[in-house]
Amino acid sequence: MAKVLLLNGSPHSKGCTATALEEMVQVFQREGVETELLHVGNKAVRGCVACGYCEGNGKCVFSDDPVNEIAAKFQAADGLVVGSPVYYGSPNATLIALMDRLFYSTSFSKHMKVGAAVVSCRRGGNTASFDVLNKYFTISGMPVASSTYWNQIHGFTAEDARKDLEGLQTMRNLARNMAFLMKAIAEAKAKYGLPEAEHSCFTSFPDGK
Repeated sequence: MAKVLLLNGSPHSKGCTATALEEMVQVFQREGVETELLHVGNKAVRGCVACGYCEGNGKCVFSDDPVNEIAAKFQAADGLVVGSPVYYGSPNATLIALMDRLFYSTSFSKHMKVGAAVVSCRRGGNTASFDVLNKYFTISGMPVASSTYWNQIHGFTAEDARKDLEGLQTMRNLARNMAFLMKAIAEAKAKYGLPEAEHSCFTSFPDGK
């Protein structure tokens, strides 16, 4: 059975972002996908301090917040959905700190795990925030699930978000597409194996040219 991990990056466990993610959860369950939804936007998560501990130990040096716990769940999942409200045209800073450390400190391969970003906003900043979150997936060899519109929902409250019928429809289509991708990749992996990922080149231009 495919498994997807969903992260609610909003400080509100029942707000607009949660409304979007819960719409996806219902579809995942109907599609036979195991789901786990974690509320992370209200946690005290510090940013990366570039200490290098994770390079030799495979996990972040800080153990007093949920990053390492989430890492184990991410490793076991076939897909990751990351949801965030828009703050000043960007995702929640807590979520950004978590994502920086989650992706940098983990040594396991994320190759061909399916990723999807979801954003909620009152009016603007949605596509900018959507772009920020997608970059974590595209630098990690993760196919990005898409929908029938950008993965966003509008509203100032959860009640508002539930009135955004097109936004909810977008979430349902996203979940269906993501479920299909995870199942298709699992089948192709069993039949063909995963595509090769080269890592031998690292261009840094140390000579300044």
